[in-house]
Amino acid sequence: MTGTNHHPLLDIRNLDVSFEQHKGIAHALRGIDLCLKSGEILALVGESGSGKTVTSMSVMGLLTTPPSRVNGGEIIFQGRNLLTLAENDRRKVRGKDIGMIFQEPGKYLNPAYKIGEQITETLILHFKMTRGSAVGQALEFLNLVGLGKNKRVLNSYPHELSGGMKQRAMIAMSVACHPALLIADEPTTALDVTLQLQILKLIQSLKDKFSMGVLFISHDLGVVKEIADRTSVIYAGRIVESATRQQLFENPIHPYTKLLLLSIPDAAKRGTRLRAIPGTVPDAENIPGGCSFHPRCPLVEEGCRREIPPTIDYGDGHKAACFLIGKKWIDS
Repeated sequence: MTGTNHHPLLDIRNLDVSFEQHKGIAHALRGIDLCLKSGEILALVGESGSGKTVTSMSVMGLLTTPPSRVNGGEIIFQGRNLLTLAENDRRKVRGKDIGMIFQEPGKYLNPAYKIGEQITETLILHFKMTRGSAVGQALEFLNLVGLGKNKRVLNSYPHELSGGMKQRAMIAMSVACHPALLIADEPTTALDVTLQLQILKLIQSLKDKFSMGVLFISHDLGVVKEIADRTSVIYAGRIVESATRQQLFENPIHPYTKLLLLSIPDAAKRGTRLRAIPGTVPDAENIPGGCSFHPRCPLVEEGCRREIPPTIDYGDGHKAACFLIGKKWIDS
């Protein structure tokens, strides 16, 4: 369910980000566009190295400059371009208006502080709460994410919690300030299937409760199918397809999207070998000319090697960037 406000919550326009490296310039994002409304879950999906995490860290303002450099574009959040804000103003937005769940909570939860201290410090910083009020709110949110009403988790250090409990504690921390936008960067990757489903349901319920927009980052279309309202597929720093969940899974357009879908385990295909995508995502400092997917594409033609395909809207917001739309090539 999307929000009623016609203005997007997050509008990324032509964002271009590179990194200076000893081998040269790594071009991580090459003019991406993303649009997210309040109350909506937008998935950004692609293989490792496609630019997903650079996108999320750009929104959060957590890329170190140098070596990173924003070469162009805008990140419009609630009507303001985050890229033009002073660092002090950006810091006020981060954590309060935009929350983030990281892939490995053990790396981002401070091992020297108890879980309760880490949540209460955030609340005191952004809302000037008394410590007693902040502790009470921290307990509420730990209970909300399924960690109980008692103070056991509140008074635990991160190493004293299981992987699933650490992820829930990080979710509690990320939503404690009632952010308008929640970024979830591969939040279920390190968890078993049962915990994955629990975390996905938790994110959906929190999204509904607080009317947040959620940017959900994943390499797994199987997970995306369970949670996303819309999906953008990223490859080598470009968005190659954007669609609603129904459009993407029933009528994928781009060859890369089709191959990603064919690699998802399916009970109906039990006993058959999954189709793997040949090759790997190119290094950001050595992206091929033309369509960057052409070295791996089973449809490739000479023009694909020379020119970058434009993004075309095929109706109802279903967009794709490929010269070879509609050409039959894979048996699903």
